[in-house]
Amino acid sequence: MPQTPSPSRLSRRSLIKGAAVTVVASGALAAGGARLFTPAIAGPAPKVRLAWTEVAACHSPLGFGVAKGFFAKQGVDVELFNQGASGQTLIQALATGKADIGSGLTFEWLKPLEQGFDVKLFAGTHGGCTRLLATEASGVSDLQGLRGKTIVSYDVASPPKQSFQVTLAKAGLDPERDVNWIVAPFDLLGEVAARGEADAVAQLDPWAWSLQKQHKFKLIADTQTGVFQDAVCCVLGANGPFLEQNRDTLQRVAAANIEIHEYAAAHPEEVAAWYKEALNPAGLSTEDLAEILAGFVLHNHPVGEPLVREIARASSDLKLIKVIDEGTDPEEFARRITVNLLG
Repeated sequence: MPQTPSPSRLSRRSLIKGAAVTVVASGALAAGGARLFTPAIAGPAPKVRLAWTEVAACHSPLGFGVAKGFFAKQGVDVELFNQGASGQTLIQALATGKADIGSGLTFEWLKPLEQGFDVKLFAGTHGGCTRLLATEASGVSDLQGLRGKTIVSYDVASPPKQSFQVTLAKAGLDPERDVNWIVAPFDLLGEVAARGEADAVAQLDPWAWSLQKQHKFKLIADTQTGVFQDAVCCVLGANGPFLEQNRDTLQRVAAANIEIHEYAAAHPEEVAAWYKEALNPAGLSTEDLAEILAGFVLHNHPVGEPLVREIARASSDLKLIKVIDEGTDPEEFARRITVNLLG
């Protein structure tokens, strides 16, 4: 583990040096002009309950950060709460007081927040972790080839489905009429496609990565490239009342979040080894997990104005597919539901 810098206020230079990473964090450290605070805390470290999805590879740096003391180094005691694998259970965890903050897919946050759920988004964690894969038998080689084809996902409003509805719409296809969407159980998407009941699969990593390898599916689109180039995928949000009473504590969480993901970007094998030993997700090997983690855009963790821009972009995307109301102004909405803790 890197040594903790001694000053009570961490500069950008000392933060990145402490994470053993020499690159500057995209958005959060450069474009956002963020300052990272470590205010002195007397007595026991304040506790924060963090809702996460333990089987999601993109959440593994957060668990690693707890286990290896990154949050403790910032003077905060983080307790993990496994909220399951859906945006609904994440919202329920915060609404019922089972968690104070949570990590979730950007698209899963926005509709509940538009409807008035009292949460503020305060930091991105990483770039895309979702894939659109086509079977070899489908003959599909690009987005236009999906016209008239069937795509399977695990929910009628899953983030992978919504993401690739946006992708299709921006490619000139009607995402509802030009393709046929079906739903299957989360762990059976690959089998449904392999049996010929669907031509393509919209799924999250690490499961999408596994399906691509296992069935030799072709990657048609993802949420790291194309229309999602440089977009943040998952975001940390805080319960409104908890934020009001614990702003200094959440500054520490935001600073640790950047340090953790910069460290994970430089040391994917170390994070993968911890993840394999602690949780053995999807039966994947340490080498598989390291490859998956190395493929994530772990330098993409915007705060402040960069986060506002990302949320506005995501809101515009969801307006395009009629998830966000037509009358919602994306920039005003983004400013209303975000908070800059490191400004």
